[in-house]
Amino acid sequence: MADKTLKDVAELMKDIDLCMLTTTTENGALASRPMSNNGEVEYDGNSYFFTWEASRTVSDIELDKGVNLTFQSEDGIFISVTGEGEISRAREEMEEHWVSDLDQWFEDGLDTPGVAMIIVKAKRIKYWQGEDEGEVKL
Repeated sequence: MADKTLKDVAELMKDIDLCMLTTTTENGALASRPMSNNGEVEYDGNSYFFTWEASRTVSDIELDKGVNLTFQSEDGIFISVTGEGEISRAREEMEEHWVSDLDQWFEDGLDTPGVAMIIVKAKRIKYWQGEDEGEVKL
């Protein structure tokens, strides 16, 4: 088992464009959906995703904060982030993480009615890269 730091894992994640966000639904089923990973942001154990306030993702997280993110690169890196999700509707907080690429989904930017931000706070990160595997506990 290798000993990578959070900074090492962040470097691996930075070039992975999409991840899967898994939540638990009201009936206990697991639900996953693709989310855009913003590689321009220095990963510090927190991930930020924008979505619609009325989405199933938001209601799932408000019901059960336990979430998982999975990342896979084209060159065989796998990363699993287990943590807690929370929802922010605070414009000031959302402004810190907004990038212009989001305008394609939210045509009025942060002024788009119903926009919300999901924050995933990592508790544990597992990674696999060929024969190299390990864990970063936060």
